[in-house]
Amino acid sequence: MAEEKFDPILFSMAQQMPGGVPDLLDVLFGFLARKTDFYSGAGVDEARSLLLKYFEKHGKEAIEKAAEIKRLKEEQERKLAAKRAAQKAKEEEEFKAQASGGSKIEEISDAEAAEFEKKHGEKHVVSEPEKTETKNTDEDKPTEDEDEEDKNKLRPNSGNGADLEHYQWTQTLQEIEVRIPFKVGFPLKSRDVDVSVEKSHLRVGLKGHSPIIDGPLFNEVEKMMYDQRQKELGLPTSEEKKKQDILKKFMEQHPEMDFSQAKFS
Repeated sequence: MAEEKFDPILFSMAQQMPGGVPDLLDVLFGFLARKTDFYSGAGVDEARSLLLKYFEKHGKEAIEKAAEIKRLKEEQERKLAAKRAAQKAKEEEEFKAQASGGSKIEEISDAEAAEFEKKHGEKHVVSEPEKTETKNTDEDKPTEDEDEEDKNKLRPNSGNGADLEHYQWTQTLQEIEVRIPFKVGFPLKSRDVDVSVEKSHLRVGLKGHSPIIDGPLFNEVEKMMYDQRQKELGLPTSEEKKKQDILKKFMEQHPEMDFSQAKFS
């Protein structure tokens, strides 16, 4: 709109008003009285009528805009609450499954472990000749060399990721999923964990404890994924954070200005 081109000038004026909006209105009406015939030209009643006309016009627009913003915020909060409830139910189910799985592992006897190892070894021995029978002697040599080189390397899991000591991760073309089992005696809630996803760093752990994952990422997190995570947590996006940092620096450079009554969008 045409009047928006004056926003920088008016905003600059508002920043210099110690009393905020009341001082700004006082300056504007003082200007009209001193430099124009706003009051004397058509009379005070006409001036008052003109003032109320534009007051009602912009007031109605502002109220409608505020109502729409409130509606969208409430809708977003409802969706976020439903998502958090679903996530909480999923976490509790996973915790129960992990707790159940953990007890089974602890109860396996030595005999059962030996039987499993025996079966696993037999399966490996049977499957190995099937691979070598289809290859000649010359082809076997590089395979043996490759096996020797890869012998001490970590093998990928079924999800094209890895099963590590404290966590497991899998990947697809679209995303990476990290699963961290916490050995605690209660269902975990979001307030119990400390998760920080930055552009090139990841930290995950229980609050009050040393993090389980704390280190640099191989590549930077995409801006869209980072912003989505920030919105879910109710935190500022990368763009909003950048604006906040710029505003904070500006306020620090101008301590003589009073920003207590200023509104920023």
